[in-house]
Amino acid sequence: MDMDERKIKILQAIITDYITYGEPVGSRTISKRYDLGISSATIRNEMADLEEMGYLEQLHTSSGRRPSDKGYRLYVDKLMNTPTLTEEEQNSIRREIREIALNEVDAIVKGAIDIVSNFTRLTSVVKFAPVQKSSIKYIKLLAIEKYLILSTIITDNGNIKNNTIKVANEVDDDKLIRVNNVLNGLLVGISIEQISLDFLVNLRNELVGYEEIFDSIIPALHETLVQGDSSEIYTKGTTNIFDYPEYNNIDRAKAFLGLINNEENLNQILTPATEEPLYIGIGKENYIECAKDCSIITASYSYKGRVMGTIGVIGPTRMNYDKVVAVLDTVVEEIDKNISKIYDEPEV
Repeated sequence: MDMDERKIKILQAIITDYITYGEPVGSRTISKRYDLGISSATIRNEMADLEEMGYLEQLHTSSGRRPSDKGYRLYVDKLMNTPTLTEEEQNSIRREIREIALNEVDAIVKGAIDIVSNFTRLTSVVKFAPVQKSSIKYIKLLAIEKYLILSTIITDNGNIKNNTIKVANEVDDDKLIRVNNVLNGLLVGISIEQISLDFLVNLRNELVGYEEIFDSIIPALHETLVQGDSSEIYTKGTTNIFDYPEYNNIDRAKAFLGLINNEENLNQILTPATEEPLYIGIGKENYIECAKDCSIITASYSYKGRVMGTIGVIGPTRMNYDKVVAVLDTVVEEIDKNISKIYDEPEV
């Protein structure tokens, strides 16, 4: 059976209607709401064919039809409008991100997913790249008491690690500045995965005369850098899903909350099946059982071609795909710009 132009127009009308109203669609509804130039009887016959082809599904014999995962996939790949936002919406997103851009990448991204959630009225998620995959951008050592040093380590993916270090003897400011300068000179740009025992031994040789400070500081610095091997994940707008009447169903609501509250699940869905900058997983295409009633759209933000994290939007399969894609495109573009500003500015 061929997928001709008339069937495509009917399918597009059904998907548009179902995304908007969330109710199974009948042939008379399509005939009244959409000027297709054909009778409701013809539309009904075409809908039967589309169901047979797998693009529509019918819950009950007397009910209208709704799009299947296959129908949404055709819509996303071939039929939906080119994702765009109004100039006012774009300016609003850019302004809000600039207002939170306080030279901290993690603050920008966490604020950005709040913006994504507000604009899409769905749940948004971000996964920062694992600390071990990042490189050191800056280290600062600061004496806060006679025998207590605060270490601050900033990585190139925006993670900020703070740790207090106890030392056996009082450290004067001049020595601490010297150690701080050596650490920055040798560690900045080094991947955390590269900081091995041999690397630390070689580093110690560069601090002749400062071995006591080194021996106190380096173990704590190393522990701060290598602790944990998983990505950090944050969510916003979890309750937005309950604005969709289909999630009044207790089983669907439990499945969704099980998905959102399980970090392992989120880690998997934020690891796209392809290397494309934007990925859309629809319904049963998502291999996690509790995500099979959802659609998941992810986009990666980066610096100089290096992926630094992934932002995702999770919602029902009838989500407004073109709006979500447009919001993600705009937000990621603005994140990338602000990250570049931060990292391309020299340290003070």
